[in-house]
Amino acid sequence: MTALAQNTTKTTATVSPPTKAPRRRRAWLFTIAAGIIALVVNVPLLNAVLVSFKPDGEIAKNPISLPTSPTLDHYANVLYASGYDFPRFFANSAMIAVGTVLLVLIIAIPATYAIVRLNFGGRWIISSASGLRLLPAIFFVVPFFILFSTLGLADTIPGLIAANTFLNLPLAIILLSSALGDIPQEIEEAAAVDGASIYRTLGSIVLPLLAPTMVAVSVLVFIFSWNDYLFALVLSTSDATPVTLGAANFITSTGIRWGDISAASVLSTLPPLLFAVFAQRYLVSGLSSGAVKG
Repeated sequence: MTALAQNTTKTTATVSPPTKAPRRRRAWLFTIAAGIIALVVNVPLLNAVLVSFKPDGEIAKNPISLPTSPTLDHYANVLYASGYDFPRFFANSAMIAVGTVLLVLIIAIPATYAIVRLNFGGRWIISSASGLRLLPAIFFVVPFFILFSTLGLADTIPGLIAANTFLNLPLAIILLSSALGDIPQEIEEAAAVDGASIYRTLGSIVLPLLAPTMVAVSVLVFIFSWNDYLFALVLSTSDATPVTLGAANFITSTGIRWGDISAASVLSTLPPLLFAVFAQRYLVSGLSSGAVKG
């Protein structure tokens, strides 16, 4: 028995644990590949940042080089130049994006609950929403222009909120329905047994469990509404002009002021970028809801 134990000990000692080198190597390769892809994707943004700090002479000479004489003149033109009301454009974009997020959530949450839990209208509504989201926005521009001109909503903040809500509502319903399907229905049935109404169940039980997905929906809808250009171009002229369209005011009859356009683009990119960064944890968990089932 002693000899057998010694042989077993020697055999165990000679077996080395599996090395972690291949796993670490794969992790480093994945990190490097992701970094290269992120750099390539963000080249336009990085170039806009560089151009926004260059004098006009350097932009005309070499637009992709580092600025040798950095200047803040373009940012000063964006914020304080006469005839260009950037603060108003910025406020319009903020009201449109926030209003769209609120309206989308107000409509999508009860609608999704009625479809998934109460079988209202059937599951075909989800499929219809998916198909509607795949249609290009240009498909709706002319009907919206005719309708909003008739109703007096053209060139108004409520009109652009309604247009962006229509465009982003299918996405919200798709994401919320996937997350709602992961919530055990027994929790709601137990609340109903205790006497809770549908509205109490929705407000006290379902909404807290849907919070990560609601944040993800809010971030995506905010970004899409903030970055909207097509509806803003067709449905606004002056009063409801957002920053995406206001930057085009630097295209004049005497030339294109690339430095001012780049500075306006950089400033207009900050709100959705910061919003997405601070809500990144909820964005990832919300988008992954319903991805793995079983």
